[in-house]
Amino acid sequence: MDEYARHLVPEGLWEIVEPLIPAAPKRAQGGGIARADDRAVFCAIVFVLTTGCAWRHLPPVFGVSHQTAHRRFAEWSDAALWAKLHRAVLDRLGAAGQIDWSRAIVDGASLRAKKGGSLTGPNPVDRGKPGSKIHVLSDRNGLPLALGVSGANMHDSQAFEPLIQGIPRIRSPRGPRRRKPAKIHADKAYDIPDCHRALRERRIRDRIARRGIESSARLGRHRWVIERTIAWLGGYCRLTLRYERYGHLFAVFLALAAALTCYKKIRC
Repeated sequence: MDEYARHLVPEGLWEIVEPLIPAAPKRAQGGGIARADDRAVFCAIVFVLTTGCAWRHLPPVFGVSHQTAHRRFAEWSDAALWAKLHRAVLDRLGAAGQIDWSRAIVDGASLRAKKGGSLTGPNPVDRGKPGSKIHVLSDRNGLPLALGVSGANMHDSQAFEPLIQGIPRIRSPRGPRRRKPAKIHADKAYDIPDCHRALRERRIRDRIARRGIESSARLGRHRWVIERTIAWLGGYCRLTLRYERYGHLFAVFLALAAALTCYKKIRC
């Protein structure tokens, strides 16, 4: 495998990915073309996510065709590989004590959807053009713990409870798995009764800025962390503009970006 491919998917990352790869479907006995190497295909998918290139422009350096890479991407997406990978990386971070549960922060960001499709809507900040919104919940250090995708016209507060419910049970250095932060910070967009109720029911401390009472400047001391997380995810060019017609395929690209972002924080 070429050196660039090994840089995209280092040995440590592949050690986590390989056991999660679903078994290849059984083929009829006889001839046929040998199945492309899983690691080469995974490298090609990471390349598409990182560079934002179209599948048909995939360079030959990976040794797989763009049709094979796209087909395997859809196959692995149906098997929920990307969410499993994100959880596996979070488990490693949790077991090493690298997840800070003292505070979680929530926010969202909009982007344009070039081809429309599911999970899109008129973007109120982009002259009503079709767009999607990314919703992210991170720990105190900015590690993305839960993610969501919606139409750009969906209010941030509507994604609040699904994000909390979406926090996986993550390993701890000792004791049971954990999925509940001590408190959650959010801006005034989340200052509605349903968001406060969701936290009370889960016995999570409420740190949502109150409309007409608190200045957003104070909350900004903590909110910059989630803005940095969204910037990290935006560093994967496939997420800066949405080209997928199917919302679930864009969502799994987001899950893969979150897994790679978390992997970079694993202490060697």
